[in-house]
Amino acid sequence: MKQRIQRSDSVKGFTLVELLVTISVAMILLAVAVPRFREMLAGYQLNTQANDFISNSNFAKSEAIRLGRRVTLCPSTNGADCAAVDWEQGWIIFDDPDNDATRDAGETLLAVHAALPAGATMTGNANVDSYISFTADGTARLMNSTAFQSGTVTLCQQNRALGYAIVLSSTGRVRVDTVNNCP
Repeated sequence: MKQRIQRSDSVKGFTLVELLVTISVAMILLAVAVPRFREMLAGYQLNTQANDFISNSNFAKSEAIRLGRRVTLCPSTNGADCAAVDWEQGWIIFDDPDNDATRDAGETLLAVHAALPAGATMTGNANVDSYISFTADGTARLMNSTAFQSGTVTLCQQNRALGYAIVLSSTGRVRVDTVNNCP
């Protein structure tokens, strides 16, 4: 008795051409999506850095009110003193009862923020380039003066046109604006 072999006319699977077309389309989609994804992540990172600075400024203000004396926020490279030139190197918050914007022996360190990631720049204008100081009533004031302290700290990320201007008002309120002229 002969066995009958059935042939199936339907072949399951992909042809080589179909596979190559699918891979080509996937590569084109990835080539378009990856740079946009990186740009989106860089934007989120910059936003987080701005929010960190704002929350630290608000913390310094609330601590000045709570302690009933001056509290200062200043750039710091080592997390112990105000030795940094620019804010992107990190900053510290400390109680400053002698009103000199310098952390001396016996002044309590309240918070430390590490340096920002590579490529970030954060610089203040004349009034806020080396410190921000809050008095017991929550206002920002210049050292050894009754003058209000106000100014802008600009945060930018390398290769991005957009950045943030963190604005300190004389009442001690901190707000953020976007800037379009980052280097």
